[in-house]
Amino acid sequence: MGFMIEKLQRVPLRYVWKDEAKDFTPWLVENIDVLTEILDFQLTNPEREKTAGSFSVDLIAEDEMGNTVVIENQLEKSNHDHLGKLITYLVAVEAKAGIWIVADPQPEHVHAITWLNESSSTAFYLIKVEAVKIGSSAPAPLFTLIVGPNEETREVGKIKEERAERYDIRQKFWTGLLASAKKQTQLHDNISPSRFGWVGTSAGTSGLSYNYVIREHNADVELYIDIGEKEENKAFFDALSKHKTEIEAQFGDKLDWQKLDNRRASRVKKQIDLGGWRDEDKWSEMYSTLISTMINFVKAMKPYVQQILAA
Repeated sequence: MGFMIEKLQRVPLRYVWKDEAKDFTPWLVENIDVLTEILDFQLTNPEREKTAGSFSVDLIAEDEMGNTVVIENQLEKSNHDHLGKLITYLVAVEAKAGIWIVADPQPEHVHAITWLNESSSTAFYLIKVEAVKIGSSAPAPLFTLIVGPNEETREVGKIKEERAERYDIRQKFWTGLLASAKKQTQLHDNISPSRFGWVGTSAGTSGLSYNYVIREHNADVELYIDIGEKEENKAFFDALSKHKTEIEAQFGDKLDWQKLDNRRASRVKKQIDLGGWRDEDKWSEMYSTLISTMINFVKAMKPYVQQILAA
């Protein structure tokens, strides 16, 4: 003899809780443990309608460590207004976590909460609330965690933070290098500091450039060759490499000739191993070496580059 299985039925939220403030929020205060079941921490001491500046917070609670948690309720489709309020509340009360309970989470708000978890130290939770019943039973709440912080989002956030730091440091490096270079050569006079790993100026035609390249612990001076299709770039490299002996003699050292057969572009470079963008204590010495290397590099390259371009 089999069991009788009933169908799960969804009940309109406004049938169960007619008003967010008068019905749902008081119910949640008395039943905060139901919400806690889907979270990765315990909620305690929920309090209603706390003022945060000119706004009123639906609920404020605490986690196990006593940190403030803000809860914003919305028994309808999620909207920008409530997201803005949640963030405003969080800042006003210096909360460590924010919980947004909605009836219908929209995709743009799912993405927004994901981004917030990646980009801040505050934990954000987007939770869908439904009312359900089985057969003739009384309605029951059903909470579903749509988005919350996890190790993956925290790792993504850490990577983004490190990337932003890298951009800032490189821009600072290029600012100092270009300022020093202007005192010795006009080659990069019209170049602005970059956030990226290189700055360069034209070597006579589009796609042909004299670049400074910076990495974490070393740097390059290079001629980058990307003047057209792969065949055109390789032909230019081959023509230039025919003068390798003369160029290196003029430069006063060996160069790294990288045809890069599996890539469209080619390059000729000199690597400088004094340090990189993470070695700020060595920047002054690096500036001097990179600039003098670039001046000698261009002096050695320029006659042959112009000869090939004119051919």
